[in-house]
Amino acid sequence: MLDHIGLNVSDYERSRDFYAKALAPLGHSLLMEPVPRTGGFGGSDGKPGFWITDLREPVTTNVHIAFSVADRETVDAFHAAALEAGGTDNGAPGIREIYHPQYYGAFVLDPDGNNVEAVCHRAP
Repeated sequence: MLDHIGLNVSDYERSRDFYAKALAPLGHSLLMEPVPRTGGFGGSDGKPGFWITDLREPVTTNVHIAFSVADRETVDAFHAAALEAGGTDNGAPGIREIYHPQYYGAFVLDPDGNNVEAVCHRAP
């Protein structure tokens, strides 16, 4: 449904470093920085679908972004990497039956307080 999404961050370098580490287990990396203080992250297809910049205001806060992943181990790895990168735990990896019986997700707050999630919808 969406082609790409962007967040306005308060500190580009801090957020770039956070997302580079947090998204690595998902197979995503910083693919381009077409202008200073603006970066696009994406996967092996080479398409940046997630963007950050500190060139615009207001700073994006209290937004929920969920990255879909293929398995529960990747959800676990995302959560650990995001915490190690300085994120704040906002929900340890686990089943969230409120959504559906196989919904397995983990939540971390990024440096600006956005709720970043990795989710797997498949059975183990």
